[in-house]
Amino acid sequence: MNAAEPRRRWWPRSVRARTALAAAAAAAVVLGGIGWWVHHEVYRQSTRIAEEQARKSLLALVDQLTEGSVPSRRSAVPYEVVATGRRTAVASGGGMEDFDTGARHVLPVPPALPAPPSSHADGEADGEWGYAVRPLRIPARRDYAYNPANGSYLAGGTYPVLYDDIGAGELSGDRAAALGVGADATLRVYVVQLPDTAQAITSATDDLLLRAGLASLVLIAAAAYFTVRIALRPVEAIRRLTASVTPSDPRERVTVPATGHEITALATTINTTLQRLDDAAARQRRFVADAAHELRSPLTTLLASLEVALAYPERTDWPAAATTAARQTRRLHALAEDLLLLARLDTRAPITAPETVDLTALASRLADQHPLAERPLTLTCDSTAPAHAAGNPDDYERLLRNLVDNAARHAAHRIQITLRNQDAWIVLTVHDDGPGVPPADAERIFERFVRLDDARSRDHGGTGLGLAIARDLAHRHGGTLTLRSRTLGACFELRLPRAPRPAEE
Repeated sequence: MNAAEPRRRWWPRSVRARTALAAAAAAAVVLGGIGWWVHHEVYRQSTRIAEEQARKSLLALVDQLTEGSVPSRRSAVPYEVVATGRRTAVASGGGMEDFDTGARHVLPVPPALPAPPSSHADGEADGEWGYAVRPLRIPARRDYAYNPANGSYLAGGTYPVLYDDIGAGELSGDRAAALGVGADATLRVYVVQLPDTAQAITSATDDLLLRAGLASLVLIAAAAYFTVRIALRPVEAIRRLTASVTPSDPRERVTVPATGHEITALATTINTTLQRLDDAAARQRRFVADAAHELRSPLTTLLASLEVALAYPERTDWPAAATTAARQTRRLHALAEDLLLLARLDTRAPITAPETVDLTALASRLADQHPLAERPLTLTCDSTAPAHAAGNPDDYERLLRNLVDNAARHAAHRIQITLRNQDAWIVLTVHDDGPGVPPADAERIFERFVRLDDARSRDHGGTGLGLAIARDLAHRHGGTLTLRSRTLGACFELRLPRAPRPAEE
């Protein structure tokens, strides 16, 4: 089984579903990043608020101790007061005993102060003494403990602790005695900052963000799905209409939206393509009809001649009948050759192994060997320099022969062939002194099976394919064939790209 088959099974084929999934995936990445930032920001802010509350509780405890009062055991945060020279805690509360129920005190006793503390200013210490609040992290002494005061679990780990030192010298003897400490003792007030509040707020925020994120993803996917569905309605209409188009009758056209977006460009392009198909089908039908008409004329003449000869054999001039049959057969052969050449040119097949052809020599040879030698046929070149072009020699010979044949059928006395090199091009003109071509028919004469002189005999007027074949051959070799305006006669101009001489390659 191909490795891509399992992916095709779950990956939707609908553009709407794919767009919705892509939009949901992109939104999930964005919302995930926002959620991660909000999670950390909420936890940081909650921790800062908890630290501020612990700081205020610490300052309140310090004030109570300074006044000689023993703090109450009821407290929103765990706290402990220890002193040098005392084996048990001076005071504790807020569930501090849950850290280690069997210990006289949980947090370490401070060292003795070397000098009396300095004066206070607005609750902040000057230097190292007084109400200085310094964070401290200490490990819990039990792996698992429950705090009944706030219903939280105190697992073994590290907790942020704020503390402040108080010298007993700041207290009067009565206050120090009431606290059970000596006159030279140092008291340290600890407040433990529990992460439960910050974690609870963060957890609630995460839950809210998760629900809001899932709802947002569903809404974004639905919005993308229905938006693309609405946007693709013109495409579906275009698909249904183009499905009804047949090669024989491509006359249907799609409705172009007036919005001016990409669907408008698509509809315009499809209409243009359908128009080209319609034109091609019309040209093909016209070509088939013209080819059938051209084939029917010599076949009718040949069949009539043979039927008359067979009906009256004793009165038939058999040499004349054979001559007529041979002439019509040659005409059929030429027409078949032209049709096969046009079919080959219509395939737009590239030229294989192009050769370098000297058009000057080719035109000179054609002028010398043309069957209508009784007419004046001259070759005039601006210079004797060769004119080299890359391509198929047989195609170039057929192109020039068709131009000369066309000029010979219309010329009165003279045909002039001029060839010159002009920059990167070779310009070859074939000019006759015939009646010329009306300007309105300057492009029509290059169409297939077109004869401007309808009264002329078909036997002498050709099949009407010579100029069409000549233009197709010119285009096949990267050139152009046009009719130039002249006051007398017709002048066909052939432009082909120059090729380097064989010696220069």
